[in-house]
Amino acid sequence: MRIIDRPLVEQQIHLHIGGEPRATGSGGTHEHLNCFSQKPQAQVPLAGAAEIDEAVALAVAAQEGWRRTAPELRRDILLRLADLIEAHREAFIEAGCLDNGFTRPAASGCVDIAVSWTRYYAGWCDKLGGELTSTLDTRGEFGFTMPEPIGIVGIIITWNGPLISLAMKVVPALAAGNCVVCKPAELNAFAPEIFARLCKEAGVPDGVLSILHGTGDAGEAIIRHRKIRKVSFTGGPITARKILTACAEQIKPSVMELGGKSANIVFPDCDLDRAAAISVGSVFYFGAGQGCALPTRALVHADIYDAFVAKVKALMETLRCGDPADPATTIGPVINTAAAVRIEGMFDRARRDGAATFLLGGRRAGGDLEGLNFVEPTLIVDADPAHEISQVEIFGPALIIAKFHDEDEAVELANNTEYGLAAFIQSNSVERALRLSERLFAGSVYVNSGVQISVQTPFGGIGISGFGKEGGRAGIDEFVHYKAVTVKG
Repeated sequence: MRIIDRPLVEQQIHLHIGGEPRATGSGGTHEHLNCFSQKPQAQVPLAGAAEIDEAVALAVAAQEGWRRTAPELRRDILLRLADLIEAHREAFIEAGCLDNGFTRPAASGCVDIAVSWTRYYAGWCDKLGGELTSTLDTRGEFGFTMPEPIGIVGIIITWNGPLISLAMKVVPALAAGNCVVCKPAELNAFAPEIFARLCKEAGVPDGVLSILHGTGDAGEAIIRHRKIRKVSFTGGPITARKILTACAEQIKPSVMELGGKSANIVFPDCDLDRAAAISVGSVFYFGAGQGCALPTRALVHADIYDAFVAKVKALMETLRCGDPADPATTIGPVINTAAAVRIEGMFDRARRDGAATFLLGGRRAGGDLEGLNFVEPTLIVDADPAHEISQVEIFGPALIIAKFHDEDEAVELANNTEYGLAAFIQSNSVERALRLSERLFAGSVYVNSGVQISVQTPFGGIGISGFGKEGGRAGIDEFVHYKAVTVKG
């Protein structure tokens, strides 16, 4: 029987502590609201410090057994998990609509990403190995390294893509032989619920994984628990600074994925129609612009600036806000009213300060959507590069287009923020792409593309975009300690 066999709104949300579902927690409850209708649709039990302590205790008891589970058995469990995620595509699409206001295509894309990441890291389970480090000499000894799991990992994820974050963080940690205590955002109830049930069905042993929404006390308990050896966090710089302060007290390592203000540099030798489509599609079609590495600043060469703006404006005028479950909808709501108010406030301050021109949008949606969590698709030009609107993540359906005249000016504008997560180049010159890739302050550079989060390549930022990697060999190495061993005859 399928794990999810009824509409999600008929399902009860649980804390999943070491594999056991709990209907209540010491942190009380959170009322889950539908992103689109804003109507209550679930009561989410919240863990407090007591449940975190219990989850860690269960992980301690399970750690040695999971560490010593044959790698090929861990691989098979994670491959079953990938198959189950794929089999429950419709449930995860429904969850994306309810949790995040994703359109169906965006939610389906999240499933594709989660399946590919799960299968990829399942394949690493039996391929982690050490290196022989000896040299030919007369000391009569040789050395080698052996990979070991870190132990118990604390994972805290934000709300904008829960299924993707679970696959990016939880799966490689499990593949490396670690136990995991994970706290998703309480705003997302359904995707983590399904994921936790499927992990149990796939054969993840009890105690190895806990997934539990929680209060601030629960997050604090994860960060400060001395049995948790590493923290992996996705969120914003403000929360990250608090986590890093707590980790510093124990000299506890961490991975920080903290968002960006990514530039997309468009040159005259590119396919202009394709570049315009990439700008609009990448920024607006995924989660109403609520993505950390989206190319939200288009830097366009002066020779093609007017033509590019006209093409982007024409494409944006075809975007349609509405019910995310409606196939005609291209942009759903932002996550909640607080987000809509925050975004509108940024637009209002830019207008007040004379820091930008709004060619499209710039306000909350009206008409049938008035009072709901919708922000109009917004096109901004002539933005002051030093103003908040150019420096801080908008995290909503907005694109800034700025003009440059040569490569040096393009690089200067692209690097003119404290963020350093991603950068994009649209050009048919391979030489230029390679030259600029070296100069851009970014953890990843994407040429002639708007696609991110490829599982084969490491993803992560520099500057206030954080540190550490997710994806590729680097992504599983974050959850492994390489012990050096020297043997003397």
